[in-house]
Amino acid sequence: MVPALRVIYAGTPEFAVPPLQALLDQGQEVVAVYTQPDRPAGRGRRLKAGPVKALALEHGLEIRQPATLRDPAAQAGLAALHADLMVVAAYGLLLPAAVLAAPRLGCVNVHASLLPRWRGAAPIQRAILAGDAETGITLMQMDAGLDTGPMILRRACAIAADETGASLHAKLAALGAEALAEALPLIAGGHPPLEPQDEARATYAPKLTKAEARIDWSRPALELERQVRAFDPWPVAHCRLDGRPLRVWAAHAGPGAGGVPGEVVATGPEGIVVATGAGRLTITRLQPPGKRPMDAAAFLNAHPLAGVRLG
Repeated sequence: MVPALRVIYAGTPEFAVPPLQALLDQGQEVVAVYTQPDRPAGRGRRLKAGPVKALALEHGLEIRQPATLRDPAAQAGLAALHADLMVVAAYGLLLPAAVLAAPRLGCVNVHASLLPRWRGAAPIQRAILAGDAETGITLMQMDAGLDTGPMILRRACAIAADETGASLHAKLAALGAEALAEALPLIAGGHPPLEPQDEARATYAPKLTKAEARIDWSRPALELERQVRAFDPWPVAHCRLDGRPLRVWAAHAGPGAGGVPGEVVATGPEGIVVATGAGRLTITRLQPPGKRPMDAAAFLNAHPLAGVRLG
């Protein structure tokens, strides 16, 4: 039985929903949910609540959406909650020292990697891009650094050969909830095991950019396959066809030689086979401008590509 704690929860996207649900399922007293301000979304650019806010509204939890936690008034309001613990998962705002010190048991972070590998904003995608065989969840006692605090608990997760950013995100979100539920009794006791991180093994996972998603056909096919998988569902790998963007949603690398990088060397039911800097990339799902994603076979019905060179 986990002692009931007064918990502040801080998170914004879908990844942060299962850990919040885990706290509620364990009967923890979530005294406030901090989440980023609503953002414009869709063609109408109307403000839209994030997934964590939606769950908080469903359960009638107090919601706070400061633009920053550096404001003394925001810090005073957080301290006035007299929380035992603050749990953070993909919140997106930095926690100043005053916030880190406010809860009686400090602040813990649910991080989507096996620290110290992939500290930073995009650990899920960076693990796929690097060809890592596994990643996982680290529950960490937060300090002033960027994901540098001592580790309470780590749980590993294999990265499948066909893993995408979307599928790995879902796995790790669920694993994060399990890890948090497992660690809560240790944290509530006031003396959780704290393992320092090995700074010599640290790597960083900077925020993704749209520019990174552009396919450079001179690179090896295996690297391009990882790029396609990692950037699903955002920012989506893309190239150019007849000067217009062509999004690539699914592809796999294979052997083969000959052809200029970017040249379509074969087409058929198996997909669109493109020469690369080393090996060939077979595109199986893609999206032309203004259209929905489609199988390569459907695209080829209206767009014969044999001999075409993709930009």
